[in-house]
Amino acid sequence: MADYQIRKYQNSDYEVARDIFVAGMNEYISAAFLHVTRQWWNLVVLLMVIFLLFLMSGSFFMATIGMVFALGGERLCFTYAWRRYIDQTLKADLQDIQRSYMEGDVSCFWVVECSGDIIGTVAARPAAETLYELELKRMSVRRAWRGRGIAKALCRTVIDFARQKGYKAVVLNVTFVQHEAQQLYEGLGFLKCQEYFAQTVFGKWSNFRVFKYRYSILGNS
Repeated sequence: MADYQIRKYQNSDYEVARDIFVAGMNEYISAAFLHVTRQWWNLVVLLMVIFLLFLMSGSFFMATIGMVFALGGERLCFTYAWRRYIDQTLKADLQDIQRSYMEGDVSCFWVVECSGDIIGTVAARPAAETLYELELKRMSVRRAWRGRGIAKALCRTVIDFARQKGYKAVVLNVTFVQHEAQQLYEGLGFLKCQEYFAQTVFGKWSNFRVFKYRYSILGNS
């Protein structure tokens, strides 16, 4: 395996770091959409569409074709909403990574570099809820480089940073469709401490669950 290094973010990493985040988030569109299609209200709507089209056309085939088009339209709307969330994030802390993470000594943004290419990112900054916890954010590794321990190394980088700065814990949020991420964090000693629905209209509408994980610095010393 080619050697890689984890280093602090530089302004020249800006476009690649944002691109890695977008690529990572887009991987979950299909899984999240499948979850939406299984919601009871969605199944009721689809059945109503089939029934109404059958009444109007008298053809079960035409009704089925109509349902396929309805699902296609629903997928387009869902993809639009998902990418709106990505755009909002790009306009938040990732709009100015240097200012968001690198100007103080209590936050940081790291990239993984291999043979001159950036292949992963992770960030950390004080949690909004308490002064004693550090929040891990923007963890992503390019698909071709997964399974090589890079994500674990990034997590440990954040944990070490938290320990050096005197934080009592590292916390993070992960969606229910990010199964590999959940396994990674649990394998490193993070414990699930909270479960809630995403605080958006879409999140409540689709029962989109978010899990909060916590790693105790003192408990894992």
